Amino acid sequence: MRVTYRVAVDAARAPARAEEIAREQTVEVPRAVVRERFIEDEVMGRVEAIEPDPDGGQRVAISYPVASTALDPSQLVNVIFGNSSLHDDVACVGLELPDEILGAMGGPRFGMAGLRKAAGAEGRPMTCTAVKPMGLSPEALGGLCHRFARAGIDVVKDDHGLADHAFCPFEERVRACIDAVARAADETGHHAVYAPNLSGAPASLFSRLDFAERSGARAVLVSPMLVGLPVFHELCRERASIPVLAHPAFGGAQRIAHDVLFGRLFRLFGADAVIYVNFGSRFRIDRDLCRRLADGLRGPWGGLLPSLPVPAGGITLENAAEVVSFYGADTMLLVGGNLQIDEDAVFERSRDFVETVHSSRGEKNAPGTEAAP
Repeated sequence: MRVTYRVAVDAARAPARAEEIAREQTVEVPRAVVRERFIEDEVMGRVEAIEPDPDGGQRVAISYPVASTALDPSQLVNVIFGNSSLHDDVACVGLELPDEILGAMGGPRFGMAGLRKAAGAEGRPMTCTAVKPMGLSPEALGGLCHRFARAGIDVVKDDHGLADHAFCPFEERVRACIDAVARAADETGHHAVYAPNLSGAPASLFSRLDFAERSGARAVLVSPMLVGLPVFHELCRERASIPVLAHPAFGGAQRIAHDVLFGRLFRLFGADAVIYVNFGSRFRIDRDLCRRLADGLRGPWGGLLPSLPVPAGGITLENAAEVVSFYGADTMLLVGGNLQIDEDAVFERSRDFVETVHSSRGEKNAPGTEAAP
C-alpha cells in the first residue's frame, strides 16, 4: 500500500526525514539494525517519492508491504499512521490500498443501495435530521421523531451526543422513537428509518446494537473514532444486520486528512453512509474537499460497495437546493437544529425541507464522480 504524508521540513532535510518515517511505521529501529534481507524486502517501508507540498513542507510517498499490516484492522491503521501521528511535523494526507487489503477489510455490507432500500428512497437525493438536544426526555425526543417522520424525512437519527443517560435511557429512547416512526407510517404511509446512536465500550456497544435490532431499528449510528476503528469494523462486518451510519466525532483529533479518514477508511471499515461537515458550515470546510469526500465514498474502489455521502452542518432550508445541485442525487442531506428554530413550526419546516430536496432532484452524481455498481 502507498501512504502520503505532508512533512514540515525543507527539501534538504526531506530524504532523511522520509526514511525515518518509513522505519518508524514498520521496524521502528535504526537502519543499521535491519540486517536480514527479508525484513528489508517484505516488512520495512520504502520511500517512493518526495515533492514540494503546495501548503508548505514536503509531500512524502511511502510504500508498505501488505504483510506488514497482517490484514488486521488495528495493525493496518498502525502502519498507516501509528507512531508518526505522535510527531507534530507529520500529517497523513493520502492513501492507496491494493485489492488484497480491500478484500480483507470488506467495506460496506449494505452500502448506498442498502440504505436507499431501507428508506424506500430510490433515484433521488435523500433527507436526514437528528433528534436533539441532549437533555430532552425519551418522550420529548419521540415527539420530535414523530413530526420529522410525518413530514416525510427519510432518516431520523439520534444526535451523536445521545448515550445511555440517566435523564434519557437508551432503551426508553429507542422504544419511544421506533413507536413514533411506526405511528407516522400508519398516518402517512411513509416509513422513515430511525437510527439510534450506539456508544460505549465493546460489550455495551454490541448489546445496544442487539436491542436496537430486536426493537425494529432499520439502521444505527456509530462514531468510529469514539468506539475505535477495529471495533467499528467488527460491528459493521460481523455484528450488524442493518445499515450503519458513521459520524465524524473525534475525527479531527488526529492529523489525518478528512478525505483519507472519512472518504476512505470509514468506507473501508464498513460504513454504509458517512456523515461529514459540509462547506458553508461552522467547521470551515471548502468545496473542493467536500467533492473529494463524496468522490471517495461513492466512486469505484476495487470491489467495495459505495457508501452514501451525508453532508451536514451549514445546510438550511434556504440553501438545500444548492447543496443538492452540488452533490447530485446520490447523497443524503442532514439538517439538524435549523428545522427546530421555530418550536411551533417544526413539522412545517421539516416538510418544506423534504419538498425542497425532492424537487431539486440533482443529477445522478456530482461532476467528477462515477458511482460504483
